[in-house]
Amino acid sequence: MLEVDDLVVSYGQSEVLHGIGFNVASKETVAVMGRNGMGKTTLFKALIGMLPSGRGSVRVGGVDVSKEESYRRVAKGIGYVPQGRQIFSALTVEENIQTGLENAQSLRVPDEIFALFPVLYDMRKRKGGNLSGGQQQQLAIARALVSNPKVLLLDEPTEGIQPSVIKDIAKALNEIRKTRDIAILVSEQVLSFALDVADRLFVIEGGRFVHQTSRDSGDTDRIREYLSV
Repeated sequence: MLEVDDLVVSYGQSEVLHGIGFNVASKETVAVMGRNGMGKTTLFKALIGMLPSGRGSVRVGGVDVSKEESYRRVAKGIGYVPQGRQIFSALTVEENIQTGLENAQSLRVPDEIFALFPVLYDMRKRKGGNLSGGQQQQLAIARALVSNPKVLLLDEPTEGIQPSVIKDIAKALNEIRKTRDIAILVSEQVLSFALDVADRLFVIEGGRFVHQTSRDSGDTDRIREYLSV
């Protein structure tokens, strides 16, 4: 569903992603693990089109979106949940979700969204800025999901979130994978969360993938070494 080949991204004259390549299948979740500053957010911004790539390709469902602007990539099937969530604090929960709807003629939020995140239904008339960090994260995921993406990108979804809500988010992501033909790519530093949701794990360091493994390989000690400061 998502195919990335030889992706190179630079800030000015400094190359920060060096030939990244991987794929994520439908109904699969892949985690990109790494410490701060190793290239996770740069990768995700390049995939959604917020940063231009100097070389390489990004394909969604077989369609090359490498030269498309962000809004066109969304229209072609990428849903993006940015680091820091970036919800609209002055809008209600329901209005925030409506901004992501694919069909602007119908503002009805699908029942399945509120089924995934019951707390959002209970707080649907509350301003987004009055939600906790964990509730805002669920709101950001819901906003991305209503566009019916083929690929869902989540950048650091557990950052600043309490453990009980992290479990709720993991449960929701696993349910999404079961019920939708969707590929999920998540960047993360919390290994326990990644192991709860991901089929495969990649470690990024210095803008390169330096290690990859499956969830069932038991290769967690080496990943911890990469994540340690």
